[in-house]
Amino acid sequence: MTIIPPYLKKDDTILIIGTARARNKEAVQPAIDILKSWGLNVELGKNLFKVHHQFAGTDKERAEDLTWAINHKTAKAVLIAGGGYGTLRIIDNVKFKPLLKFPKWFVGYSDTTVIQSRLAKLGIASIHGTMAFQFAKNEEATLSVKKLLFGEKVNYNIEKHTLNRTGKAQGEVVGGNLSLIYALSNSVDDLNTKNKILFIEDLDEQLYHIDRMLLQLKRSGKLKHLKALIIGGMTEMKDNAIPYGKTAEEIIFDAVKEYNYPLCFNFPAGHIEKNMALYFGKKAKLEVTKTKVSFGY
Repeated sequence: MTIIPPYLKKDDTILIIGTARARNKEAVQPAIDILKSWGLNVELGKNLFKVHHQFAGTDKERAEDLTWAINHKTAKAVLIAGGGYGTLRIIDNVKFKPLLKFPKWFVGYSDTTVIQSRLAKLGIASIHGTMAFQFAKNEEATLSVKKLLFGEKVNYNIEKHTLNRTGKAQGEVVGGNLSLIYALSNSVDDLNTKNKILFIEDLDEQLYHIDRMLLQLKRSGKLKHLKALIIGGMTEMKDNAIPYGKTAEEIIFDAVKEYNYPLCFNFPAGHIEKNMALYFGKKAKLEVTKTKVSFGY
């Protein structure tokens, strides 16, 4: 049974930490202001604005802030400042089990997939959504994070896509960034997708590598027993001088064409401006028809 952390209410505390690429105070300040406008108290990790090469502090400093956030006795949520790369370097130096006693929402996407996969192993729900440095970029995406944090009902209506496969599904949503899911394979944080709705998205990848990652997921059984597959933004894909010959979406479709579960392409989440928030670890309903797609919790 998945643990659903307590939903937020006015005067609750949310923490902001950096586990990957460095972000300065100017980039994070809009998120602080917005969170306070929601009636929340905001606390910052002591190492949040430190810089070590491209990272938000050294591995030790970032691990310290993540440990502080996990062990915080009163905070109800943790917002990751930004993605990039770096969380995989610290994940094994942090103990997550205190969250079983003091569960809290972790909010982020992209590199945050590392944390969300660890939470999935522990059976704790999380939120795939806009990070602190992007809070001022798209109001609708930011408000979707608020809705999930405060436990409001959400329903998304998505336009049809030519590669969609019709059907209905109910199940827990898992997933995140495809490259990170691939990187976590055969590790302690390897994602369990059986009887789940899998969500994937990615940014700035070579098309042939998308194919390689999908084949790895397929060959390891991660694509066989899904309730459904949802594909978010496959953004700024790269190609070689000799074209690969397929789009990222076509590569994904080919990888799962032998299965019969519903497929939803162009879901509004991922490395796109309108990055709508999703619960991971919570049961959702998906319906794909020939004319539209509906998704909600």
